[in-house]
Amino acid sequence: VQLQASGGGLVQAGDSLRLSCGASGRTFSSYAVGWFRQAPGKEREFVAAISWSGSSTDYAGSVKGRFTISRDNGKNTVYLQMNSLQPEDTAVYYCAGHDTCYNGDYYYTLGSSYDVWGQGTLVTVSS
Repeated sequence: VQLQASGGGLVQAGDSLRLSCGASGRTFSSYAVGWFRQAPGKEREFVAAISWSGSSTDYAGSVKGRFTISRDNGKNTVYLQMNSLQPEDTAVYYCAGHDTCYNGDYYYTLGSSYDVWGQGTLVTVSS
């Protein structure tokens, strides 16, 4: 499966954006998906994750209450709704997938757990 992240852009502090992670190549419904971000000069960090069914999610403390991860398996897409964006949210956002083969409905917060990565989409938040 190939992943493509989209939806990034330049916004002002307090604005919202919705990122999409689209999958192609094969069915996406068995994949757990995570969003990660990397700001200039910083290491990649976990943002949010969702299990294959969508019933389990997790968030980094810095985005909890502001970001929401969701998925539409019928559309082979995972979303990251980002509200109340702040300048510190500026980063390249990546989505990643891990094929669970439906063995357990888990999410994963470590980048090393993922097999497939999208190319990233840039989010810039101005103050």
